[in-house]
Amino acid sequence: MKTSLATVTLSGDLLEKLEACAAAGFHGVEIFENDFLLSDRKAGEVRQIAADLGLEIIALQPFRDFEALPDEMMANNFKRARRKFELMRELGTNKLLICSNVSPHTIDSTDKAAEDLHKLAQMAAEYGMQIGFEALAWGKHTYTYEQAWDIVSKADHPHLGIILDSFHIYARHSTLDLMKQIPADKITLVQLADAPDLKMMDVLQFSRHFRCFPGQGDFAVVEFMQVLKQLGYNDYVSHEIFNDEFRASSARAKAVDGMRSLIWLEDQTRAQAPHIEVKNTSSSHAPAATDLDIAFVEFAIEEKSGQPLVTLLDQLGFTETHRHKSKNVSLYRQGGINLVINKEIESIAHTHFLLHGVSVCALGLGTPNPQQMLDRARHYLCPEFRHQTRPGELNIPAIKGVGDSLIYFVDNSKGAEDESTAVKPAFYDVDFNEIAGASTGAGLKRIDHISQTVTPSDFLSASFFYKSVFNFNCDLNQDLNDLYGLVVSKTLTNADKSIRIPLNMSASIETSAQRFMRQSKGSGFQQIACECDDIFAAARRVDQRYVLQIPANYYEDLDAKYSLPAEQLAQMQALNILYDRDAKGEFFHFYTKEVHGVFFEILQRNGYERYGEANAHVRMACQTKEYKERQERINALLQNN
Repeated sequence: MKTSLATVTLSGDLLEKLEACAAAGFHGVEIFENDFLLSDRKAGEVRQIAADLGLEIIALQPFRDFEALPDEMMANNFKRARRKFELMRELGTNKLLICSNVSPHTIDSTDKAAEDLHKLAQMAAEYGMQIGFEALAWGKHTYTYEQAWDIVSKADHPHLGIILDSFHIYARHSTLDLMKQIPADKITLVQLADAPDLKMMDVLQFSRHFRCFPGQGDFAVVEFMQVLKQLGYNDYVSHEIFNDEFRASSARAKAVDGMRSLIWLEDQTRAQAPHIEVKNTSSSHAPAATDLDIAFVEFAIEEKSGQPLVTLLDQLGFTETHRHKSKNVSLYRQGGINLVINKEIESIAHTHFLLHGVSVCALGLGTPNPQQMLDRARHYLCPEFRHQTRPGELNIPAIKGVGDSLIYFVDNSKGAEDESTAVKPAFYDVDFNEIAGASTGAGLKRIDHISQTVTPSDFLSASFFYKSVFNFNCDLNQDLNDLYGLVVSKTLTNADKSIRIPLNMSASIETSAQRFMRQSKGSGFQQIACECDDIFAAARRVDQRYVLQIPANYYEDLDAKYSLPAEQLAQMQALNILYDRDAKGEFFHFYTKEVHGVFFEILQRNGYERYGEANAHVRMACQTKEYKERQERINALLQNN
């Protein structure tokens, strides 16, 4: 099967969309009629541009409200159809997509629909064209693919086939039982779309705003593709996505997302044949992603503005344990947590600082086979990043992550088999000098999770990036209540949950998530959560001026809800420690105040597996209060001066 994308999926004008499809490696493109109508290019020019870009125009779509109308209305419909066939000839395409009628004048008769489509197929044959009939999920009388196939079968014409669209099939909760019986040569085109599971939404609104690429939603798109392969279908599969966020995003970035989803879909169905043909990939299948952990988190700072972050790290018990041999880079360690503080002017980190201020610029992921992970990332079309190193220094492979961040692949493998207890030198043992006498001490032992805040238009893309490239599991969306709107959160985890990355986004401009986006000028890592064994000892070490203050009313409610021991509750209130409980255990945590929009969470898990979501609204409200008070102090200083 070859790959295609409908131009309606992307933002921009027709030329921008064609260029984006070609750059992403698609073989073909469906021309959405509105995109052509709004273009100043003639049909022959569009045909030549597509050919020069290496794209086949596989279809013109959609042709609406055709079949099963009163005879006095059909005459004009056949006139319209002839004009479309002439346009298709100029465009160099031979397939016309007919979607089922939604007109209130539509006659409820499969025989009339089949008769009209048979006549249209006769006309298509004159032009050497094929027509495909698709059941819109909101069609007046034909709204399931089973009904559409019944009409196509009755029409019985070699120039007429069915269009199978995964969205319309699953939106109507149809099974794939009938699809398994449709001959492959009667499938004119296959269109792919996924979507979240929104059973109660009007199907037209659902279709127009919530479709997404395969793997980004909840539909059984893998099973759909497996059935298609079993049928022996070997023509184009094409994305047709209606999504507000897609049309508000870069056409090129979304086209790459679309190709990445097809590569993922091919990997999920590889045991079946024939396969999806994919351009621009370095390997025929994805190498495995195994045994990942968080090796380090890197901050981009400069001396003066970065000092508050360094002070906060000191409060949390982090100590500068190593300095880079040739660069202005320090390593702050505690337990198994490595925080790289990069002040080097001649570095990609400094470029990140100039764009985003003090911020997390990179994440290092440990893997026993960095080259294998790099190959997997290339397979999923991730741009590789190369940086300059001096002789004797590690050249750690990296890819572009979400936003402007980087992801490094750090070797965490053990030594030779006959030295099973030996471990290869850590990255800091090679490039850094150890500082004698350095010590750590607040009992923090590992990074529990690291949260990333992204734009609404990047939310699906970012979650699928981690799902495909790293084979992370993807939780369902959760709605978190901010004082000024809703924050949507989704958590990505590897198999053993040694890496947890909650993604957050909000469309409300005054939420904490949007406030961070404005401050950091884009997507970024906002929260670093560190696990400890004794939350009270860790909290006592931190000066309360650096800790997010929690209202007394919270603890009164906590007492009523859980009846905690009075002494423990008093200690929690004094140290601003929050609490949650589930069937598996208890969860204690506190937050630092924000430094350049970034904050730390210190937590203790006692069998508990979630993230303290019950307290998210408390945290966001307190952060907003702290932000407002800080702004008031700044304004007062400005007025006094």
